[in-house]
Amino acid sequence: MAATNTTLRFDFGSGQPAPGYTKVTPTTQYTGQLGYGLEPGSAVESVDRGGRDRLKADFLTSEAPFYFSVHLPEEGNYRVTVILGDRRAAATTTVKAELRRLMLANVHTAPGHFQTRTFLVNIRTPRIAGDGEVRLKPREKVYEAVAWDDKLTLEFLGPHPAVCGLTIEKDDQVPTLYIAGDSTSTDQPREPFSGWGQMLPVFFKPSIALANNGESGESLRSFIAEKRLDKVMSVIRPGDWLFIQMGHNDQKEKGPGVGAFTTYKADLKRFIAEARQHGATPVLITPMNRLTFDPNGKIMNSLGDFPEAVRQTAKEEHVALIDLHAMSAKFYEALGQQNAHLAFAGSDHTHTDDYGSYELAKCIVEGIKANKLPLAKYLYPLPRFHPEHPDEIKSFPIPSEPQSGLTPRPYGE
Repeated sequence: MAATNTTLRFDFGSGQPAPGYTKVTPTTQYTGQLGYGLEPGSAVESVDRGGRDRLKADFLTSEAPFYFSVHLPEEGNYRVTVILGDRRAAATTTVKAELRRLMLANVHTAPGHFQTRTFLVNIRTPRIAGDGEVRLKPREKVYEAVAWDDKLTLEFLGPHPAVCGLTIEKDDQVPTLYIAGDSTSTDQPREPFSGWGQMLPVFFKPSIALANNGESGESLRSFIAEKRLDKVMSVIRPGDWLFIQMGHNDQKEKGPGVGAFTTYKADLKRFIAEARQHGATPVLITPMNRLTFDPNGKIMNSLGDFPEAVRQTAKEEHVALIDLHAMSAKFYEALGQQNAHLAFAGSDHTHTDDYGSYELAKCIVEGIKANKLPLAKYLYPLPRFHPEHPDEIKSFPIPSEPQSGLTPRPYGE
């Protein structure tokens, strides 16, 4: 593993720092000059339980989610190791990275016990080496700016999060799974919206990084025009993977010859060809269904020929196919017309909430296994998931975040 010149180590709490660690107290606010610290709005408390091990003697906690950022000079993959726990009380900590990407879910520690957990975070900037930069949407410069800046940002939340220590080091050796998608897969900035791509990292071991380059409102053509494909191709390497899921916005494009079996298929083949030219493995994913029930309680296809165009392209190009369109229909139908809306953001029929995106991420995991992709070796052991038998909504484990301020609606419907 290749690391930056200096491995960054942080000790959270107000006591004396552990040897070799930089102290982070409740008053350590991020500034560009300092290069690390808590983000604005992070109202944290320091708890010191004492003990010989200074790293585990004290920790930071909060009743609300709190955010810690570190300036990093290079984009790419970073190996993050956290020490979680409380000497005298049980703790439960969930960790998200960058724009709400789920890294660790409900890590429970008994009183006096600690867990050291590791995960990989991909960070990026709009710059493209030797060829300009990605043309960002206005919302990406405001609500989603954390996804494109030169910092690694971590979010800690839960009923009693207890964060004792943190280590960050660059890792240039691990493979990367890139996602090219739209609003249904992207990292959504705020509750109640959530994309399946931002739930996917929690299912992978810290031996592969996930880079969700999807964005709200994207089609294959706009992904190309805004240089998002160029951006991915500038960093993708042999041994990496590219998941491609579009269709919701492609369906709305008009013009002579534009359609599912013409321009859409041609663009899919361009994505496939470019990934292969860089030694990466492309995987096609059919667009998830919208929440459109018929009078008999069955999901109607509102995406026209686009799902079938993906299936055809997968066969013609000998590319693995994850049929999320089919699996999502089974999922919604299993919930039924009375409850299926609970998997979606309010009255929205296209964009899921945390529960819906988590279940769809499980569908993606099942698709990886069903295709017997080499990618499966990077997955944590997980019982087989049947979308027709989804997890109970009432037992959904991921804590929600406060829905404060303006929640931008995703582009597209």
